[in-house]
Amino acid sequence: MNEIHIPAPVIPGAGPAPERPGVLTAADAERVRHALDHAISPATRRAYASDWRSFARWCEAKGYRALPAAPETVIAYLAEAAAAVRPDGRHAYATATIARWIAAINGRHAAAGTPPPGADGRVARALRAVRRERAAPQRRMAPLLTDDIKLILRATADSTWPAAVAAHRDAALLLAGFAGAFRRSELSALNVSDVIPARHDGVHLRVRRSKTDQEGEGQVKALPYGHEPLTCAPCALYRWLDLLDAVDGPDGRPGLMRALREAAPAGQHICRRDRPRPERELPLFRSLAGGGAVKPARMSGHAINEMLKRRVQAVGLDPAQYGGHSLRAGFVTQAFRSGADSRSIRRQTGHKGDAILAVYDRENAPLVGNAVTSIGL
Repeated sequence: MNEIHIPAPVIPGAGPAPERPGVLTAADAERVRHALDHAISPATRRAYASDWRSFARWCEAKGYRALPAAPETVIAYLAEAAAAVRPDGRHAYATATIARWIAAINGRHAAAGTPPPGADGRVARALRAVRRERAAPQRRMAPLLTDDIKLILRATADSTWPAAVAAHRDAALLLAGFAGAFRRSELSALNVSDVIPARHDGVHLRVRRSKTDQEGEGQVKALPYGHEPLTCAPCALYRWLDLLDAVDGPDGRPGLMRALREAAPAGQHICRRDRPRPERELPLFRSLAGGGAVKPARMSGHAINEMLKRRVQAVGLDPAQYGGHSLRAGFVTQAFRSGADSRSIRRQTGHKGDAILAVYDRENAPLVGNAVTSIGL
């Protein structure tokens, strides 16, 4: 293990510091590495590691030195990536992706104790040039509004084996994602124990960590009782939890089939009876296999995105316009259209400010509060 050197402390009145810096013990050096490694999320660490490998391979092919890399090398790398196009003429790499590559390169240099090339002002100017050349409205997923959710839920309802398993899971996911204004990564990360029955509110869902909460302070999102069983998020979650209780129990698949047969009719509320808080640290939304089998693995964000595209296509909507973010965008848009103010919307979404909400308001609800509706046309 390489030694980690730190400067010796300077104590007032104690004279000059020793010429040789202090050397951390192996145990302390390991603690330092652990602290630095966990300063960013695991997903970001994996992305940075992949980004660095790509840069190192590019440097090797070009005959350039990757560590330490000259600022000119990094500029050449991002310029080549910015110029790459797909067969359909679109840019191969998004500007945000290129910016992340620079962050990964800087991070690897900082970890090695060498000056990050991105600190050179020319790298920042080159990235700004890419952004300026590509200046265009960001493509956003279309929002799913309440009527859209109802349409999908009606088409999703299926009481026959094995399609009923996916129907129950997807209904719970759609209603939780919409009513809770969830990101797909947050839905993927939910465990069974994060569903907290709340007799007066409906259901509380505990979000342990999110995109804007890397410190893990957490958030509790309340999903109220719905007027109709079809759109009642607590009912949908409890129906899915009943199936998970069966499949996780001693009877497994036969128990799951029996639970489906004995389930209350879809037109009946099941949310008002007292329920114990589930304590299992198992994924809430899980992958499914053929024949109605429920896998132990949680659905990924990508799987949630693909499920939603299938469901919108089944009701005649264009799947290219919708994705996992359509649930969160739909909540914000529907809330604005229904007269909610930005503060009450942020209570559910977790946004720190109004800047992003203003984008949804401007792009998806342009007539809300707009004087054009009162000029008599």
